[in-house]
Amino acid sequence: MLIKQISVFIENKPGRLTEVTDLLAQYQVDITALSLADTSEFGILRLIVDKPDAAQMALREAGFAVKATEVLAVAMDDQPGGLASVLHTIAAAGVSIEYMYAFVGKRDGKAVVVMRVSDLDAAVTALQHDSKTLVNARDIYNV
Repeated sequence: MLIKQISVFIENKPGRLTEVTDLLAQYQVDITALSLADTSEFGILRLIVDKPDAAQMALREAGFAVKATEVLAVAMDDQPGGLASVLHTIAAAGVSIEYMYAFVGKRDGKAVVVMRVSDLDAAVTALQHDSKTLVNARDIYNV
């Protein structure tokens, strides 16, 4: 039910993102989704990949600071109010969203969003109770 996300801390300078993507390509790691947040000096690249353990190992061996984090992937109706419905469920459970990002591609005609929340267990329980569709790791890596 939970998805392993890889976070890579990279210097904010030309070519660093290319180094990461080239390395992942070399190890035949496919990127399903990504988010990049930066400051003037560094960035945090968050990745959902089909081989998270291999990606983490390759990046560490290349000298990148890497961290694995569990996140949720939620499928929702791709229509106005689809995301709002999911967010209402999470808020009603008293769970905060630390960050989230969507990605191109759909699962069974639904949009998918990835989110890091303050309480994974409470969010999963609330989403399941409200009949929301959580996407499992196997399926998300193959979107």
